[in-house]
Amino acid sequence: MPLTATDADVRDRSGRDGKRTAQKAVLDARQRLTSSSGTRADFDFELLTDYANTRRGAALPMASIVAILAVVASFWVPVLFSALWAGIVIACLLVVVLLAQRFKHADPAKFNAASWTTTFVAGEAVYGLALSSLALFSLVANPEDLTPVMFAMVLVSIATNAIATHTLPAATLMSTLPITATVTVTLLALGGTVNYTLAAVAVCGEVFFLYLARQLHSSDLDTVTHQAEKDTLIAELEEARHMSDEARRHAEQANIAKSQFLATMSHELRTPLNAIIGFSEVLKAELLGPHQVPQYKEYAADIHASGQHLLTLINELLDLSRIEAGKYELNEEAVALVDVASDCRRMMELRAKSKGIDLVFSYGDNLPKIWGDERAIRQVMLNLLSNAIKFTPQNGKVTLVVQRSGDGGQLISVTDNGPGIPESEIETVLSSFGQGSLAQKTAEQGAGLGLPIVQKIMDLHQGRFDLFSKLRFGTEVIATFPRARVMDALAPVVEKRSRLEIYSEAG
Repeated sequence: MPLTATDADVRDRSGRDGKRTAQKAVLDARQRLTSSSGTRADFDFELLTDYANTRRGAALPMASIVAILAVVASFWVPVLFSALWAGIVIACLLVVVLLAQRFKHADPAKFNAASWTTTFVAGEAVYGLALSSLALFSLVANPEDLTPVMFAMVLVSIATNAIATHTLPAATLMSTLPITATVTVTLLALGGTVNYTLAAVAVCGEVFFLYLARQLHSSDLDTVTHQAEKDTLIAELEEARHMSDEARRHAEQANIAKSQFLATMSHELRTPLNAIIGFSEVLKAELLGPHQVPQYKEYAADIHASGQHLLTLINELLDLSRIEAGKYELNEEAVALVDVASDCRRMMELRAKSKGIDLVFSYGDNLPKIWGDERAIRQVMLNLLSNAIKFTPQNGKVTLVVQRSGDGGQLISVTDNGPGIPESEIETVLSSFGQGSLAQKTAEQGAGLGLPIVQKIMDLHQGRFDLFSKLRFGTEVIATFPRARVMDALAPVVEKRSRLEIYSEAG
């Protein structure tokens, strides 16, 4: 079976989609292999950027919290020790902030996720060890009085650092685990129920805030993933728009070529066809004298019939192309459907009689004129009658009816008792160049443009076209013009007179 243009387009599109999917899979695999978190390298960049921004933005609040903790501890610890602890912690925090600042000024094109992750984790480890020196306070103060303060300082440190570093889980662990471990060991070493309880609560707090940081990290990762998917979708939509624009340009070029071809065909084919039809008619009628060979007259009749058929086909093609291009303009005027139907019936009567078909015409009484294009309406009637006569067998019957429609408009109905159309072929028959199985078998087949032209002409008149058919029970086609196009007579205008005028006439 030969491959059609549509099949080729579908195959090419499927090939492009498959290639795009494979490329996306390879890119995702490469991103995961170069990622430090097992997701994608570009996701690592986004998460580390969020981490650096958070550390830089929270530097002053974090330093303030450390200073406040040092002031509170100074009530139990010598001021020199608390100030020294605060200075060391703030200095290590400044190192972390400087690393974040350096990351922000680095070239994104040279980004290495593993290297920067290691750098930040190392900085956070130093910062966490500085915080863990809090346990040394127990050497210079009364441990019994200091343990509640140390416990509170541990919880505050864990909470603030877990929130600030949640986009980098390893950094969260390294900034909180040292202080939790050292203070917990100190509390366990001091012994006592209260200290054991505080140590257990500190460990639980560490686990809870690590879990919370992990959940926040997952939420941020989902946000970055959705943003990446949205960006990918936008890029694909942009690519599809460019492809659509390109296809539209190709279609416009093809339409221009089609218009040029039809214009050429109209001029180059119609002119010689008219000459062929005219000369063959002269030969067929033997106007210049009888033929010596009788077959010449038959050949001339065949040439004349073939020329007429070809001219009709060209006219239908041109009409259809003008309608589809929106260049089929209606020359509207008041039209009497009954008169047009009578003319069309007389034109088709000879063809009907040649097949022994009874052509019946009936119409409603007092039908007003309608507003429409008489030439287009005549074409509608001729196409419908021609189809009915063409597919009705010998000694059949075709009925043409013009009457009012149920909604106040007017309709043209053509009914035949021919073989009918299978329900599965009705959509094909109504499509351009579509032909049913009966049309393909008959020697009198056309191009399949008659009914589509009728449909489009009725659309131009804001009307409706319906086809009803059942196999072995004939076919009925109805073209309905809307109520708005019926030119009903207006009621007479009655002039109101004053009572004085009435009394004057009576007097």
